[in-house]
Amino acid sequence: MSLVLAMLAQIGPFATGAAAPPPRQPTAARRSQPKPAAVAAPAPRSRLQLCLDDVASSPVDAIDGAEAWRDSSQGSAQAKPDLCLGSAHARLEHWGEAEQAFLAGRDAAAASDRAMRAKLGAMAGNAALAQGAFEQALTALDLARSEAQEAGDLRLTGEIAIDRARALVALKREDEAASALIEARTSAADNPLAWLLSATLSRRQGKLVPAQAQIATAAELSPRDPEIGLEAGVIAMLAGNETAARKSWQSAIDTAPASEAAASAKGYLAQLDARPQSKP
Repeated sequence: MSLVLAMLAQIGPFATGAAAPPPRQPTAARRSQPKPAAVAAPAPRSRLQLCLDDVASSPVDAIDGAEAWRDSSQGSAQAKPDLCLGSAHARLEHWGEAEQAFLAGRDAAAASDRAMRAKLGAMAGNAALAQGAFEQALTALDLARSEAQEAGDLRLTGEIAIDRARALVALKREDEAASALIEARTSAADNPLAWLLSATLSRRQGKLVPAQAQIATAAELSPRDPEIGLEAGVIAMLAGNETAARKSWQSAIDTAPASEAAASAKGYLAQLDARPQSKP
């Protein structure tokens, strides 16, 4: 295997306005139609929605507001302020604090509220992944998976499966990761990340035929994702199709020139161009 191909075999994503008003009708037509019902005023935003708005605009203020809200709440009512608190810490990349807030919210949520418990557990697992704490991420994600299944939330089950696969790959449990990705592709079939990670894992295991099919599906779902373009090029190159590899890598550069994926694609293209030309 050439140096280029040897390097390619190691990379992958496991490493992480108002609508226009309707046209006015002619006067006669308006007279002949019944008077439309009055449009209801929009529902007031919940306290959680307002807190999450603050997360987006001023996460430090959101932390203060969420902590005050939590201190004034009791029992299961603390789950929502903890969700906001964890989201604010995550926004600031305070992953340890985010994980603890999400776990506290999960434990505070009512045992019967499986959906909320699953959501908070999944967020805690994601925060643990961001810290590289893969074992504790998997613990949170396994419980969240059970809660999501009991809640009947297939979409969340699939998204949790994606994060479980990431943790399992990091722990070198690739067969279990492959099973998690089957669940992800089944329960969240329209999520391109499920297909991208599946393609990456298949490629790492030397299964290029399924990898090619999986990356093709990922590209159909998200044709302008530079990570997908990068991975498609890797798979094509390992399959011996340099022309397709070059095209895929160039697409990653063209769609997101400032991205890490584009930088990697430029590096691979440069390596190919620097190879000694064989003499006729």
